[in-house]
Amino acid sequence: MNGTNVSRTILERLAEELPDLTPEARKAATYVLENPRDVGVSTVREIAEAANVKPNTVVRMARQVGFEGYEDFRVPFREAIRRGAADFPDRVRWLQDIRKSGDLGGLYADMVQEALRNVEETFASVTPDQLEAAATAIWNSRNVYVLGVGIHNSNARNFTYLASTGMVQIHAIPRPGSTPVDDLAWADERDVLIAITCKPFRAEVVEAVTIAKEQRLTIVGLSDSPASPILRDADHGFTVSVDTPQFFPSSVSIIALLETLLSFVVAVASDELPQRVETFHKRRHQLGIYHEAE
Repeated sequence: MNGTNVSRTILERLAEELPDLTPEARKAATYVLENPRDVGVSTVREIAEAANVKPNTVVRMARQVGFEGYEDFRVPFREAIRRGAADFPDRVRWLQDIRKSGDLGGLYADMVQEALRNVEETFASVTPDQLEAAATAIWNSRNVYVLGVGIHNSNARNFTYLASTGMVQIHAIPRPGSTPVDDLAWADERDVLIAITCKPFRAEVVEAVTIAKEQRLTIVGLSDSPASPILRDADHGFTVSVDTPQFFPSSVSIIALLETLLSFVVAVASDELPQRVETFHKRRHQLGIYHEAE
């Protein structure tokens, strides 16, 4: 198993305790020893069903090796797979190992659970008042610059595209052939910068936020750590959860938060914005951009 020394220590301890377990608990322990990856992505009932024992048996097995229950027992295994205990190449090899085994069910379940958890954790730390304040600043601005590079470039451009159906002051940066710093050269206190970066933080995004602060822009920051340098300088900061068993950060919660922020912009905007959106889509129908059923 690709994982931390902690999870390996637990497995070694479980193997040592095996002779002293009851026959049923031994079945559960044997399943865990042979399928350690499943622990990090499965509930107590799923492990019990796979081991052909009762859930209480799995709980007793966990207590036998020093844990209060199954949830405490599985934490190190979740950490090993989900929290980046392994570096990118190791996590890639882990995924390939699952593929070679023909068992993608665990990966599927883990991806779904992590996507849902990311959204839940992100929105648990955000209040409607925070969103309303950021949305009001965006609507009242002269220009809004949306900055994302690497994987977050598509997130920034998706937000810009959606906003463009009703607003013309939204600009995704860096523009082709430009740099974030150049794109912000003439921005000032009348403008807003929405900046996105997650660990490891991109230097050009951090630099752009620093410059935007000096030029007195209002800054809306999205990052995966409260200690992120862009959140320290943000007027409106949002911490997003981006955990994933994959080797790249998840964008699910970022997209969800940006879509929600945009909905708040529409909500605080003047009546002309819904009219603009309606006109925009009506024109697209007239131009034949949409397929019309015959």
